[in-house]
Amino acid sequence: MSESSSDIRPLVVKITCGAEALERLNQGLTVASTALAAGADVSLWLTGDATWMAVPGRAEELTLPHGAPLHELRDALLGGATVTVCGQCAARRELGPDDLLAGATIRGAAAYVEEILRPDVQAIVY
Repeated sequence: MSESSSDIRPLVVKITCGAEALERLNQGLTVASTALAAGADVSLWLTGDATWMAVPGRAEELTLPHGAPLHELRDALLGGATVTVCGQCAARRELGPDDLLAGATIRGAAAYVEEILRPDVQAIVY
């Protein structure tokens, strides 16, 4: 029996790594974009070096053999999910809202906690 999109619970994906753990980064983006394509309400949180995925040109610099292009996964998420950059992570990298791609916002830990504590939310961390 297939589920309708209204039966799919919301998904919050937090990615904590960047180029130093390219497979995990790719897995997180792949899972989030696949859930979005399946009709889930997806919220993507970019923390640590994953923060760079919200900066123009950065995802385009990375490739993973046999993996979907990171910029394509990111762009799909920017087009249909909520994409958030960790406030402290952005500050440590001297990034502000004007440095990010359209559709990405900067928010803090309280917003993350609020999202993951919503009823029926599935939260995963890569």
